[in-house]
Amino acid sequence: MIAGLEDPSTGTVFLGDTDVTDLPPYKRPVNTVFQSYALFPHMDISENIAFGLRRRGIKSVKKQVDDMLELVQLGDKARHKPHQLSGGQQQRVAVARALINHPQVLLLDEPLGALDLKLRRQMQLELKRIQTEVGITFVHVTHDQEEAMTMADQVAVMNGSRVEQLGAPADLYENPRTTFVANFLGTSNLIEAEVLETGSTGSDVLVTAGGGRLRVPGGRCTPAVRAGGKLLVGVRPEKISLTHADDAGAIADGRNRVTGRIADSSFIGVSTQYVVNSPAGAELQVYEQNIERDTRLVPGAEVVLHWNPAHTFGLDADQDIDAGVESVEDAG
Repeated sequence: MIAGLEDPSTGTVFLGDTDVTDLPPYKRPVNTVFQSYALFPHMDISENIAFGLRRRGIKSVKKQVDDMLELVQLGDKARHKPHQLSGGQQQRVAVARALINHPQVLLLDEPLGALDLKLRRQMQLELKRIQTEVGITFVHVTHDQEEAMTMADQVAVMNGSRVEQLGAPADLYENPRTTFVANFLGTSNLIEAEVLETGSTGSDVLVTAGGGRLRVPGGRCTPAVRAGGKLLVGVRPEKISLTHADDAGAIADGRNRVTGRIADSSFIGVSTQYVVNSPAGAELQVYEQNIERDTRLVPGAEVVLHWNPAHTFGLDADQDIDAGVESVEDAG
């Protein structure tokens, strides 16, 4: 709809202060970079980049093309054909070809989806550098949550064509307003709880879950909570510490704590990821950095999960607790 390839069923499309809803695509100051790159195989890199200018009848293109090649750091590849470049280099050519037209907005449709993980991460930084240098708005569509948070100043999490939440990446991650956002951006432990005390405005809400008591900052509860009501208590896996039950007495007072038993563990280098079954919830996730590993933390071990109450958030319990969780079928 921003590009003009689809008509909105309701509403209008503005670029800045200009209503472009009824403008045909070729009259909009918008260019698109596709996942497939869509480079012309019979043209060399310079000719591919110059294509948009030549279509508009501009004959003197060499300086602009050279500037674009320098921007995407491909000056030495000007006479190569697309098939002679790597996937990441072809992606940069596609970006240069779009940017040479000086669009007001650059649309990127899953632009890194065809790249392997290492190259994708390099290109995330590369695209961010290019965006900073040219200073125009990039609208980047991706299903990769890490990619969105790495690259964006503002993230819109969409669910069924509707924006669930809009904001800075850190704000969406730390303060999700729905279970879909909490689960879709990273991983969240969501625990079904009952409200015991609400306290005064801004103070902690006291809840009970699995026979234990937890505190949630009142300012981080999205619904209006009331005593006796239900609340989904959320905490991210990396905010939780794991202590063997034998050392439970050494845990500082005032921390939220939940007892459980380790069901599974996975060593992934930078951290170990644990799955813990607890009266408060099955399959709670805990990510512990591999700094001083406790060799007793193995499947079957009795443990205490504990964290700073300030890292807890509360969501409306009427929502689907699994909304936004990607299943194996979804991934396929």
